[in-house]
Amino acid sequence: MYAPIRMPGPLFDEIAAGGGSPEAVAFLVRGERTRRLLLLRELLDRLDADPGILGPLGAQPVWPALEAAAARAPRQVDGLLLSPQVGSWLAHTLRRLHGTASGPPLWADAGQLAAVAAAAAVHAGTEARLLLPARGTAVSLPALGMVRLPGPDDEGFHTVRAEIRGGRLTVEGPHGPAVAVRPLDEPESDHWLPVRRLETGPGLRTVQLDDLDPYRDLDEPIAPGHLGPDELRAWQRLFGDAVALLGRSGGSAPGGLRPDDISRIVPWQDKDGPAGLPVPSSGLSASTGDAFASMVIARPPDPLSLAETLVHEFQHSKLGALLHLFVLIEGDDRAELHYAPWRADPRHLPGLLHGAYAFVGVTGFWRARAREADAGTRERAEFLFALRRSQTRMVLRTLATRARLTVAGRRLVTGLSGTVDGWLRDPVDPVTRARAGAAAVSHRVEWRLRNLRCGDGERDRLAEAWRSGTAPPRGGQPLVVPGASGYWHDDRGALYLAGTPDAGAGPSADASLVAGDAAGARTAYTALLRVPGPPDRHALAGWMLAHAALHPPDRRLLARPERLAALLETVSPARWTEAARWLAGADAGPASSPGSG
Repeated sequence: MYAPIRMPGPLFDEIAAGGGSPEAVAFLVRGERTRRLLLLRELLDRLDADPGILGPLGAQPVWPALEAAAARAPRQVDGLLLSPQVGSWLAHTLRRLHGTASGPPLWADAGQLAAVAAAAAVHAGTEARLLLPARGTAVSLPALGMVRLPGPDDEGFHTVRAEIRGGRLTVEGPHGPAVAVRPLDEPESDHWLPVRRLETGPGLRTVQLDDLDPYRDLDEPIAPGHLGPDELRAWQRLFGDAVALLGRSGGSAPGGLRPDDISRIVPWQDKDGPAGLPVPSSGLSASTGDAFASMVIARPPDPLSLAETLVHEFQHSKLGALLHLFVLIEGDDRAELHYAPWRADPRHLPGLLHGAYAFVGVTGFWRARAREADAGTRERAEFLFALRRSQTRMVLRTLATRARLTVAGRRLVTGLSGTVDGWLRDPVDPVTRARAGAAAVSHRVEWRLRNLRCGDGERDRLAEAWRSGTAPPRGGQPLVVPGASGYWHDDRGALYLAGTPDAGAGPSADASLVAGDAAGARTAYTALLRVPGPPDRHALAGWMLAHAALHPPDRRLLARPERLAALLETVSPARWTEAARWLAGADAGPASSPGSG
């Protein structure tokens, strides 16, 4: 019998505040270890019940090889089982067995268990003879690397014979002579590609730069994509500089990170072309709860961006591990959609919780940079700190009022709110704070115009009231229409971040608005909106922002911009200002929160 895992309250509160000491993170790792063993037990039970799942590999020698390795080198085998490669493979294979995922022949997915046993035997120096799955000429050893066999690389799946003795692996493929390598210390060669390593500091654990493992993506297996020398050097340089930057502030505070807490970085590779992505590849990153402390990242342009991304994705890992220990939201609240300031689309409440936790870390990261950066970086850091603290606080209010939080969930949201509330008292340059506030409003207004609509009845009542000269009707619940406009980039927000541009440098309506020329911006947006066809939501949002700047009492319209959009569909552009002022007078009463969906 095993004692249940009980997380000490002080450790939970460290994680709930958005940070985490080494002891708190180690507790999460302990929970991940237990989860991996439970998943492994389920897989073994499935194989016992149906040995045919392994097809040509056979199950008999695999478990004894893994047991023998664990008996001789328990720490090393534990580390292997906790590796992101094993976590992703194990979860994917169980999804295959439950019928919720796809991939190569099932025996090749399930048969990666034999590769885990082979890697364990290499670590322990034990002996084993196994059949391993191979994809073409590639034989993958989790968290160690890849053997390349001689012969044609046809990408098909087949079995190969492997013998492990004294840390030496000999693999016999269908073509040419056997290949023998020492995976723990052999350098890269024609027949052996070790997992690359990134240094985090003297005496500290290295971070894997994994471009080889078939289970390095978020779910379905993918082919190896070995980085060329120039790309490898670029990653090494960026990571080294990011580590130096992160080392300036405490790793336990919200927004801090100890780089050696990260296990693996997977360089994102364009598999389907840009058209297959929901967002531009620039700045892309992702992680999965199946692979703690691992993250897929498109190489950023500079160390500061990489450091921010590492903090962001490790926050997701911490919350994912916490969710393996605690239920935080009752039920499956995925039907109710809400505003997420860091996304183009609406998010369900579990996704909103993940985003809030990640952006508490991001906010803390920029807070630390604002205090330590040089003058050139400080203004950018102050802007992003001011922007993210207000946006994150709004999302935390949504979670506190809309999500059915459990006791643990309330404790988490309360802890995050306390952190952000404390940051709201931090002084920020007034001009920078105003720019950040304007950027936040701009994003929220455009998001609502792109994702929300008035119901047909409300739109018709608005039009009728306008034509008859009566008071506008009260607003109803907006309709969520996610994805109606697809992905959009916050171009105006990028201008606010860059600082006040020269309004005379060109005819850009956005540049005029950001520079404070609201009248010129409104004129430019009006010209853009006179083009036949559906109104450009970006230009329409800009027109509303410019109007509100010219008529401050009408800012209340920005809380429900979809109402004004519905009205303007029936009004000629020459009378838009008049219509906006008419509607603003009616909307002087309480309005729904701009953050609600």
